[in-house]
Amino acid sequence: MKSPSAFRALRIDWFKLGGREQNIKDYIALANQLIWKRQGSFFAAAVLAAIYFDALIIFAFYAVVVVTEVLDVLLGHQSKTWDGKDPVRGRRIFIRIAINTILSALAISAFIISIAHQETSTGHFTSLFFLFSASVFASMYNSQMLIILVLRLSIYGCAFLYIALLDVVRYLPPLSSLIWLQFWTIVFVLYFIADISLKFYLNYQRQQKHMSLIEEENEVTKAALEVKSRFLAIVSHELRTPLTSIVGSLELLKSEKFGALPDNLKPVLNIAARNSERLTSLVEDLLDLQKLEAGEMQLYFKTIDANTLAQEAVEAVSGYASKVGVEVTTSLCDEGCHISGDRSRLIQVMNNLLSNALKFSEDGGAVHVQVERLEDKVRISVKDKGIGIPQGSEDAVFGKFSQVDASDIRKVGGTGLGLNISKQIIERHGARIDYISKLGVGSVFFIEFDRVTGEDGSDAAPQTA
Repeated sequence: MKSPSAFRALRIDWFKLGGREQNIKDYIALANQLIWKRQGSFFAAAVLAAIYFDALIIFAFYAVVVVTEVLDVLLGHQSKTWDGKDPVRGRRIFIRIAINTILSALAISAFIISIAHQETSTGHFTSLFFLFSASVFASMYNSQMLIILVLRLSIYGCAFLYIALLDVVRYLPPLSSLIWLQFWTIVFVLYFIADISLKFYLNYQRQQKHMSLIEEENEVTKAALEVKSRFLAIVSHELRTPLTSIVGSLELLKSEKFGALPDNLKPVLNIAARNSERLTSLVEDLLDLQKLEAGEMQLYFKTIDANTLAQEAVEAVSGYASKVGVEVTTSLCDEGCHISGDRSRLIQVMNNLLSNALKFSEDGGAVHVQVERLEDKVRISVKDKGIGIPQGSEDAVFGKFSQVDASDIRKVGGTGLGLNISKQIIERHGARIDYISKLGVGSVFFIEFDRVTGEDGSDAAPQTA
């Protein structure tokens, strides 16, 4: 006599034969999706058979089929809360699936055999076609679990052989009779069903393997991205404090508050101050990039006058514009140019666009900022007469750490992150950023927003970008 532990081990083996938790979830999900398709097929078969055979017998057997379908529906509802992590509950669900499969296959087989018994002519075309359809349906949609597929097809196979032997037993024909030809044809059909069932099962297994590989690679990628984000955050935060101190100290030295500086020391201090500012800018960009990728950047939306936004941005870069000898002019919108956004982040975007325009403009050149209303849109453009951008450079322009022309970028400086950050900020505003450019003529970068009616500037609830 077997011990309880032996029975428990046997039950676990059956569960493993049935498949993993994901196989069970896939089976139930697909069964729920196909419930009306199955019922439609069975009902159509019952109505057709009832026209030509005894309707009472047909619908009596069809009612049993419906009962087994109800059992599947109940199992589907009860299994919705299963997360796939409880093996004990999973085993119970698998056993229920196996029982339901046996009952369903027996009910369908009995329904079809009842038709075969009422067919007076040899061949049993109608009943065999119905059974063939049910078998192909099972081959296509029960491939998630091999043991369930084998159970259902085994019962259908017995029904096939029973119907095939009906005329053999009924007429006891010689081997030369067409009845035996029909019998061997049915055997061939059984082989065909077994073959396509195996192919569907193997295809499903391959898909599962591919999905597992994709999920594993996705987890590895997510872990790598998290490590990268943490690294950037730690390094950026650790660099910010000493850099602030260095920049402040250099500015104090340059102001000569501690005494006059030797002339030969001033160029060295200027170089150090300039590079410190570039490094500070890089650190700030890295922090912004990390916040955006981690979804931690908070945006506080309010209604903003686009004219005011453009003027503030121009004022913010006026000192740098004077330093590089470039004039910045503006053309403002007449009226009704309000947009919704985070003022500080949009100023950051405008500063990036203006800084790039100034960097690539020649000494004595001009940069023009225009605010215009385009029906239900508001567009803010920054136009320069610089070196221009080659065609097909969109990925480089808005990419991370990418440069359209490395030599030119090095000449004017830049982190290669400003436009990428600007694009992400603008997209989180539901707006659009793009450019029009021609080599040797210049570039126009523009941001385009939905126009907001009214001038209510009250603060909106913060949103995570």
